Amino acid sequence: MQPSAISIREKIGYGLGDTASNIVFQVVINFLLVFYTDVFGISAAAAGTLMLVVRIFDGITDPLVGGIADRTRTRWGRYRPFLLIMALPYAGLAVLAFTTPDLGDNGKLVYAYITYTLLMTVYTAINIPYSALGGVITEDTAERASIQSYRFAMAMVGGALVSAATLPLVNLLGQGDKVFGYQMAMAVMASIAALCFFVCFWSTRERVEPEPQENQSKNFALDFFNLFRNSQWAVIAAATFFLLVLVAMRGAVTPYYVTYYFQSENLVSMFVTLPMLAGVLGAISTNFLTKKFCKVRLFNWSMIGVVVTHVALLPLGRDQVYLALAMAMAANFVHMIAIPLVFSMVPDTVDYYARKGHPKKMAMAYSGHLMALKLGLAFGGACAGWLLGYFDYVPNTEQSERTLNGIVLIYAAGPVICTLITMIIFRRYRLSNAFIAAGMTEAIETESKADTKPAPSPN
Repeated sequence: MQPSAISIREKIGYGLGDTASNIVFQVVINFLLVFYTDVFGISAAAAGTLMLVVRIFDGITDPLVGGIADRTRTRWGRYRPFLLIMALPYAGLAVLAFTTPDLGDNGKLVYAYITYTLLMTVYTAINIPYSALGGVITEDTAERASIQSYRFAMAMVGGALVSAATLPLVNLLGQGDKVFGYQMAMAVMASIAALCFFVCFWSTRERVEPEPQENQSKNFALDFFNLFRNSQWAVIAAATFFLLVLVAMRGAVTPYYVTYYFQSENLVSMFVTLPMLAGVLGAISTNFLTKKFCKVRLFNWSMIGVVVTHVALLPLGRDQVYLALAMAMAANFVHMIAIPLVFSMVPDTVDYYARKGHPKKMAMAYSGHLMALKLGLAFGGACAGWLLGYFDYVPNTEQSERTLNGIVLIYAAGPVICTLITMIIFRRYRLSNAFIAAGMTEAIETESKADTKPAPSPN
């Protein structure tokens, strides 16, 4: 019988894996678009399309990695070995993605597609097994929420440090040469990321035993399509998609919002870093709040907070930069209460489906979830680029009133719309604490007839 309590040491060790992931994730979210447009030399519209195409391709690879990870058997477990094997390729490709070769316009665009695609492919190969690892450290639902709380607190700490350090490192190491500065800054941060993955590998253990090999389907596609028969997993995936559209749009447009709307380029790092630190407090709060409140109710409260804080940003004038910073911090605080909850709900949906007689496919469930996450990032990042183009953004010049108003709408109104859609979708999620405590009997009986239908063909 496995113990339900997981040590703080192991939770921190697990969280370091997302510190490593977030070192690249946050740089990509917050600086890649502005790097492509203002340093690399790609138009905003072309960069937006690039992000969409690459992330869609990246999403397609998720189920393949999930299927491979679920079937992996080593003396270190199913998922931990990927942290060891992929850490160095992950770091190397992060540096290449922020390297500017001496090529023509077309050559640069091809280079950007290749390096960004390879980076996101390796990110998939390490992040899906890492995410699935959180579901097999323990089966206790409260401990799962606690583990995810530590995970995202550590992720936000890493993201905050990276966001605070990126531009200063670019300036320090580049000495006025942003091309060289970005490359060297990424080399420093990618090295730290690889080290964090190694520590995560040695700090964690897989305690939930895998199913016998003979119970494993040999058809990856069928495993993936079966995810959508799990109604509660589908709700989480759809909600995650729109939450990450929010993150990508807001993150990508933040440098433009601060630099052009408030004319305070020196505050860009602060606008990225301080909200992340507020997000650390939000993620830590989840660890304590879930001991008193139902996860479903807490998620809904956090969504209301996200709407209120972003609506408050809309009427701010161009001289109210510090009030905008305070609201951005408040927005990320309530947003980061929700994110650990969503990730802790994924293994709950796997358990729910297993109670109905289906095999547990933890990595496949997380691969599908991360596919929804990445598609949200793709759509949100692409929308940011397209909308900047629609509002006539021109790099490195004073922007028109139309462009400035458009930047504000992308930054503040976009997240409001995404959150309202998420709240509507989430009304169909039923795995509350009470349902789980009761063995999910009611939910299972309600959907028992739907399970009698044949599984969809993968062809």
